[in-house]
Amino acid sequence: MQIRTTLVAAMMAAALLTTAGCAVGRGQQTVGSYVDDAGITTLVKTRMAESKLVSAASISVETLNGTVMLSGFAKDATEKNAAETIARGVNNVRSVKNEIAIRP
Repeated sequence: MQIRTTLVAAMMAAALLTTAGCAVGRGQQTVGSYVDDAGITTLVKTRMAESKLVSAASISVETLNGTVMLSGFAKDATEKNAAETIARGVNNVRSVKNEIAIRP
């Protein structure tokens, strides 16, 4: 009986160690920061869609740990700057990397 209990305990311990797939490793986001980043991205996209200065369909928005990355194409420098201003105006944005290219 004691062998069976020890075997079951060992199997449970092994199962717990191998099912820690939700654990966050070095360099990865926590669930909370992922949710915050998703909210930032959504808000930036929404504000761009509402803006008459920015073509939201031509600009991609990604967020990682509060840093917003803008990419895509703008028709002129005014549109590029407006997109960056919108992103900077969203709460919890730490920094903005503006990689938007201006179409010739």
